Amino acid sequence: MKKLSLIFALAMGTLLSQHANAQSPTDFYTGKWKITLIGTPNGDANMFFIFEKKDGKLTGVVHDSTDKDMTTITNIEVKDSTINTFFTTQGYDVNLFLQPSAPDSVKGSLMNMFDAKGYRVKDPQKQ
Repeated sequence: MKKLSLIFALAMGTLLSQHANAQSPTDFYTGKWKITLIGTPNGDANMFFIFEKKDGKLTGVVHDSTDKDMTTITNIEVKDSTINTFFTTQGYDVNLFLQPSAPDSVKGSLMNMFDAKGYRVKDPQKQ
């Protein structure tokens, strides 16, 4: 009986430690992402999305392909492991929906019309 209790305690401890190390969706998206929007009327477009956590909520900005400030993200909705960002570009209010596709990659869509894919831009000074 003692062996069964010990095995059960070890199994529970393992499960709890894995859950404690799990990354929340806001932590996953925090950082800089290079996103490619595929098939827009002007061809494929590259943008940088920079998310940071302030007061427990995600905020962010969008940079153009040359990494210059383009617009501020007006709203971010995080649900489960997905993120939906809202911003204005070229006079249009748009949203970009993303979900993880690999450890440091995402896929999704812009306005449910254009496919999007991207990856986390790693800071060379932190590697």
